[in-house]
Parts: sequence; C-alpha cells; structure tokens
Amino acid sequence: MTRRAVARTLVYLSLIAATVVVLLPLAAVLLTSLKSEREMANGSGALALPDNLIDFHNYATAFQDGRMLSAFANTAVILLFAIGGTVLIGSMTAYAIDRFTFRFRKLVVALFLIAALVPGVTTQVATFQIVNSFGMFDSLWAPIALYMGTDIVSIYIFLQFVRSIPTSLDEAARLDGANAFTIYRKIIFPLLKPAIATVVIVKGITTYNDFYIPFLYMPSEDLGVISTSLFRFKGPFGAHWETISAGAILVIAPTLIVFLFLQRFIYNGFTKGATK
Repeated sequence: MTRRAVARTLVYLSLIAATVVVLLPLAAVLLTSLKSEREMANGSGALALPDNLIDFHNYATAFQDGRMLSAFANTAVILLFAIGGTVLIGSMTAYAIDRFTFRFRKLVVALFLIAALVPGVTTQVATFQIVNSFGMFDSLWAPIALYMGTDIVSIYIFLQFVRSIPTSLDEAARLDGANAFTIYRKIIFPLLKPAIATVVIVKGITTYNDFYIPFLYMPSEDLGVISTSLFRFKGPFGAHWETISAGAILVIAPTLIVFLFLQRFIYNGFTKGATK
C-alpha cells in the first residue's frame, strides 16, 4: 500500500508539473497583454499583475495594425480547401488500399511512410520551383495546393476505420448494382464521421498554426494569414511586448476554444481507430 501511495503521489506531482509548464507561459503572455507601455518600460515582471485588468487597448492596436480581420478571412479560405481536400483524398486513399487488390499496394503505403520521414525543408527548392511554374506564387492557391495533399497520419486514421466496416456491406451493395464509388459515397464515407472529425481537428490546427509555408509562398502583406500577422509587429512594435502579447492571445484563442470543445473527438477518433 505504501508503494502504491508513493506511485500515485509521483503521478499527481508529474501531472501538476506538466500543467505548470504548459500554463505558465500562457499566463505570462496574458498578463503582459493587459499591461501598458509605461508598465513595461518600468521593468514590470512577466507574471506581475497589471494595474488595470480590463484595459484592452493593446488588443485593439494588435487587431487593427496587424490586419487580423483579413488574416482571419485568408486563413478561413485556406482551411476550407485544405481540410476538405485532406478528408476526401485521405478517405478515398484508405478505401482503395483496404478494399481493392492491386499491384504494389504495399509499396504505395511504404512510399507514404517514406515521404513522412523526409524533412520538408530538403524538398523546398523543388517544391518552390513547381509552385512558381504553375503561377501560384504569392497567391492563396500556393498554400492551398500544398495543404490539400493528405499525409500518413490522416491515411492511418481513415484506414483503421475503413477496416472496421464489414465487407458484407460492400457485397450487399454490389448485389444491388452499386459501383465502387457509390459504395464509398453512400456507405463508407457516412460511417467515417468519427475519423473525419479527428482529421478535421488535427489538420485544422496544424494548418492554422503553420508559419513557414504562408511566409514563404505569400510574401505580400495583403495575403497575410493569422500565423504571419504577428510578424508585422517586427517593425514599429518590435520592442512593444504588450502589443505583441495581445496579438498572440488573439491568435491562440480560437485554437484553444476549438480544442477545448472538440477534444473528445480527437481522443475518441484515435482510440476507436486503434481498437476496432
């Protein structure tokens, strides 16, 4: 009993330590965003309480000067195409791999795994040349085309759910005259709702937080996204950490709210796909 109590105490201590490590930077950014320029100039500590807890002047400055309204709009367009493309391509790929027998099927899966192991930076020169040759550079189509492709994580999630769907449903549909695409559209795809929810959340958060691709392929200020909007404060607001912190909170808040409300879909999607 003593050993079990010690083990349980260590578990709780590790969870508390992990929580502090995660929440402490967020608390510092939140408190800094509520401070005035005078407080920051006086050397106010990162975790010191501001004089006025309801002063949102920094948020207004960050939202206006960071052009976050257009950034949110551009991000929404990119997310719509990226998530839609990933769901369609990933689910179709998983359906084809599991339900069809063709040559080099294992090789196709292996190539997806190999592609996931190759660092993306090493292929950026060739990728940039291809994107530029199609005339998509400095436009929303560049990140859309790069994000629409699926990845091995999405394929794995969809594949686990497709394998859990009995093939007897496919056979019954074929007896009624349904072709492969009809089976996918009317039977397979509707049954993939938990997997779709998981992929939508994971892909959405990854795309929302990505900085490298929008910064490289959309240098124009009119095409900024939410992840690059904070980069505009490198000039006149380079030393105004209260404004930068307010912009960071504006960027973090949507992702945090969505994750808190939909986290159960992420956990259920991964666990159900792994056990079925």
